[in-house]
Amino acid sequence: MDTPRVPETLQARCCIVGGGPAGIMLGYLLARQGTDVLVLEKHADFLRDFRGDTIHPSTLEIMGELGLLEEFLTRPHQEVQSANLRIGDTLLKLGDFSHLPTHCKFLVFMPQWDFLDFLVGHARSYPGFHLRMRTEAVDLIEEGGRISGVRAMTPDGPLDVTCDLVVAADGRHSVMRQKAGLPVIDIGAPMDVLWLRVSKLPSDPTNLLGHIEAGRMLVMLDRGDYWQCAYLIPKGTFETVRQDGIDAFRRNLASLAPFLGARTEEIRGWDDIRLLTVTVDRLTQWSRPGLLCIGDAAHAMSPIGGVGINLAIQDAVATANLLGPSLKKGTPAPETLALVQKRRELPTRLTQGLQVLIQKRLIDPVLKTTGPVSAPWLLRVLAGVPWLRRLPARLIGIGFRPEHVR
Repeated sequence: MDTPRVPETLQARCCIVGGGPAGIMLGYLLARQGTDVLVLEKHADFLRDFRGDTIHPSTLEIMGELGLLEEFLTRPHQEVQSANLRIGDTLLKLGDFSHLPTHCKFLVFMPQWDFLDFLVGHARSYPGFHLRMRTEAVDLIEEGGRISGVRAMTPDGPLDVTCDLVVAADGRHSVMRQKAGLPVIDIGAPMDVLWLRVSKLPSDPTNLLGHIEAGRMLVMLDRGDYWQCAYLIPKGTFETVRQDGIDAFRRNLASLAPFLGARTEEIRGWDDIRLLTVTVDRLTQWSRPGLLCIGDAAHAMSPIGGVGINLAIQDAVATANLLGPSLKKGTPAPETLALVQKRRELPTRLTQGLQVLIQKRLIDPVLKTTGPVSAPWLLRVLAGVPWLRRLPARLIGIGFRPEHVR
């Protein structure tokens, strides 16, 4: 009979579960303030494709406030100043980022692993920053009604981390929020997304490109030498799409982006396609004594506008601003933890409200229709009046209540 292994034990002022944008940014900011912080990431590296790669102008403002923007923009990336959408035969220019009141008047597309590696590299310059890869948090430690740590598994065995604060930043399928028993409102989404990549040629169209036809939607993100494609399907229909066969899928893709031509053959089979099950939800309560949820762990966003990473980073900045002083003294009081939700819940609700409106008025009807599609009158007005294009650009690029580093 095997003898149970004695857990390794660690202590930290703050333990952050999840090495995504919210977790790494918060770890960096807290370490910068002089707080001892440990980030746990279950994977061995950040090299996972088909993640959110959009860096918004409001995030670039934060990088500027940290003194990192100039160096950050020397890394390979693509800049987008406008957003184009084709509905049927009509091409609409819906977003003009060039007028935003920010230093960077464009969206940046950069692989998320490059963004995270950049932040981690700078975070390591602070002695209080610690990152443990291949360390999967599996449970919470609770003492006297307060969360006091995290139980994790590593390749070398179990690990117990005791701390003054646990921050759950472990994404839309958060184990920590589940273990904490925090109630979730499931808002729902009518679609799922198939992620894939196709090579890019210099002769291809420029700028962010979306194409809508009856029953089908495609978004193509310029990643330099290839397109990262998001092919929208009605929720729960992936098996039906698979049964139609990969050749039928290639034909549908080519009909939405004819300029790809024979490059659709680069999709050799279903192993080259990743399914993203779209979830839109939020917690009614973001914290318990000793525990705080941020980012997708607090509010899973729709991929519309690519704003999930932006909301996550804004949460991290607000958390560092509001909890930093308390963490230096010990465990933040429950009412202090609640300040983060009070600060960030309204932007979350407003953003999700806009996403749900687009889902109901545009995406769901398009995915259900079999006849010709035409651009809704509101989109035609937005595209036809140049100064109105600034509104969607501001909502996407800056959002509601942007945060600034204190």
